[in-house]
Amino acid sequence: ILEARNVTRKFGGLVANNNMNLQVKAGEILALIGPNGAGKSTMFNQLSGVDTPTSGEVLFLGQPVAGKDSRQIARMGMSRTFQHVKLLPTMSVLENVAIGTHLRGGKGVLSAAWRLDRTEEARLLKEAARQIERVGLGEFMHAEAGSLALGQQRILEIARALCADPCLLLLDEPAAGLRHKEKQALADLLRKLRAEGLATLIVEHDMDFVMNLVDRVVVMEFGQKIAEGLPDEVQQNPAVLEAYLGGVE
Repeated sequence: ILEARNVTRKFGGLVANNNMNLQVKAGEILALIGPNGAGKSTMFNQLSGVDTPTSGEVLFLGQPVAGKDSRQIARMGMSRTFQHVKLLPTMSVLENVAIGTHLRGGKGVLSAAWRLDRTEEARLLKEAARQIERVGLGEFMHAEAGSLALGQQRILEIARALCADPCLLLLDEPAAGLRHKEKQALADLLRKLRAEGLATLIVEHDMDFVMNLVDRVVVMEFGQKIAEGLPDEVQQNPAVLEAYLGGVE
């Protein structure tokens, strides 16, 4: 459902992504991993339409992503989360998810959310509540978002992304900074969403987190793909071991 074809992204003389190819298939979890500085975040931005490749193209459901704004991409069925959680900490979990739904494209201002007609507002709140239950945060629905642990905040952000009814979820470093139990809860949720037919692309550098979770792995180093395959294959690939462990005394 998502395909990168020969994607290259240059910033002046720096080649951040070099001739990258990858595919995300319907209903699978694909991990894009690599050491820090491998070019994963730049690639993530090409895939999600935040940035445009210097050459090559990204196709989502057969349509080019380049030139579309974030609202259009969300309407097509692609939702993304960001590396740093973006919440309104003094508002409730329910309000955060509902406002996130309304402002998915990032063009509106907060006040716009309060000028909805009552029917529309009720619809958004109902949808937000449904997604909060879906991700297992129902008991925190009316708690202040800022009172949640980091792992729960990440899951809240996934609930917000699910409000757009995506067929593809893009997660940017979702396990970063999480404790072991929080990572387990996140992995359990992603398995549940996969069972419901959702495709997920995870950009991550935590190999332990992804290896027991994902269906396939693409590994990057220095802006290029150095390996692709099943988790077990990739973990035994000499180039991958060198990328992660090379130079370690």
